[in-house]
Amino acid sequence: MLISYTSNTFPTDYVPTVFDNFSANVVVDGSTVNLALWDTAGQEDYNRLRPLSYRGADVFILAFSLISKASYENVAKKWIPELQHYAPGVPIILVGTKLDLRDDKQFLIDHSGAVPINTTQGEEMRKLIGAPAYIECSSKTQQNVKAVFDAAIKVVLQPPKQKKKKRKGQKACAIL
Repeated sequence: MLISYTSNTFPTDYVPTVFDNFSANVVVDGSTVNLALWDTAGQEDYNRLRPLSYRGADVFILAFSLISKASYENVAKKWIPELQHYAPGVPIILVGTKLDLRDDKQFLIDHSGAVPINTTQGEEMRKLIGAPAYIECSSKTQQNVKAVFDAAIKVVLQPPKQKKKKRKGQKACAIL
């Protein structure tokens, strides 16, 4: 997804490494924003190394495959506990990937073990983990790839307002 976003192409021969870093300048509301994008290894072999890259993150893009129930279930079972432990309070954009394959009848016939995740399930997961956004995308077709990163930028530049709890009998006091 990162290569697709930064190069506007789908890499057919890309082999993921342990950690990939990308940089992109994006214009947001008339201002140029420099993005430092880190793609970390999800494999179990890197469980101890991966969290070292979390320090200083402003937002996480947590992706799962829309054609893999195991990938979807790992959001709550593996990734959320890890992110809450190593980077509590950092917002998460939940992303369903491989949107082009979810409705591809031939792909589903050829891969009988694929269990498509629908939009409702994605939204349910978003609510469960408290993510401000859920987006489905396809790096292959570029569908919604830009929207994923726009949502991540927006949540950092314009964080959602915290709901204020009103306490009975107490007056508000603002110290500047």
